[in-house]
Amino acid sequence: MNMEDKIRWGILGPGKIAKKFVSDLLLVDDAKVSAVASRSLERAEDFAKEYNVEHAFGSYEELIGSGTVDVVYVATPHNYHKDLSLLALTSGVGVLCEKPLGVNRKQVEEMVDASKKNNAFLMEALWSRFNPAIQRVKQLVDEGEIGDLKFINADFAFYALDRDKDSRLLNPSLASGTLLDIGIYPIFLSYLLLGMPNEIMAISKFHENGTELQTSIIFDYPNAQAMLYSGFTSRSRLEAEISGTTGQFLLKSRWHEADGYSLIRENDVEEISMPLTGIGYYHEILEVHKCLKSNKVESDVWSHQNSLDLSELMDKVRKKSGITFPFET
Repeated sequence: MNMEDKIRWGILGPGKIAKKFVSDLLLVDDAKVSAVASRSLERAEDFAKEYNVEHAFGSYEELIGSGTVDVVYVATPHNYHKDLSLLALTSGVGVLCEKPLGVNRKQVEEMVDASKKNNAFLMEALWSRFNPAIQRVKQLVDEGEIGDLKFINADFAFYALDRDKDSRLLNPSLASGTLLDIGIYPIFLSYLLLGMPNEIMAISKFHENGTELQTSIIFDYPNAQAMLYSGFTSRSRLEAEISGTTGQFLLKSRWHEADGYSLIRENDVEEISMPLTGIGYYHEILEVHKCLKSNKVESDVWSHQNSLDLSELMDKVRKKSGITFPFET
């Protein structure tokens, strides 16, 4: 395969998550990390040196206008996702944007419209959707392997009160708080397996600066319920229990990056191992390549509508629990 056949990636925002992502990108045969941009040229150049990236830019606009990339990975804080994605999409450059796609549904609608209008690929980087173990569990639940699905319990919490007040986790101007950062995972799991709930209950605790620090959620469905939790005030088990009338699936700790699952029936426990390739971003990268090669503007596995639904669920939780950001009108 010659170089021309490779899909050229640009990285917007060379932070910690971008480094993890690129380590997996390097495992994909037909991927090439072609360019990196930061608002600090020095940071972009350091990243370029570390990962042997040909082009480094001191502005996002320069990278997108440079003609050096087919698709960009947006790895900046949440509040920049929309503008950077629109910048790329309106230039006809594909976008894989870190979750959450937008801070609210209105932003996601704008991004989806731009993708369709400019015939440019857009996908939310909800990597857990492409995780082989989670895909398999969904398939088995859909096939009735544990009877009728009745209950989901999923949590995601770690201690973050020692972080810098200006960090993306604690600074409200960067769309801080647990819900958009980690609460999105439990919400996603319930949506993936049970769809849109009939009713939502939610309550949050807040930092004195307005950042949401703890959120408990109940999704009520016609025949099932989900109990979901995210927090920065303590560590939680990071497990997911998916329970039906004849059995249950258990995704062990750090379930959002599962490398297998347990199937529990009566007293019988079956342990299934499904190792990840790389850290786990690999699987979503393959999906992006598949879509780009078929000239699709969205993925069938995690579609525009899925992202719209997820943002709507988070908006509803925020409304119930009073989570707001200073930059929203």
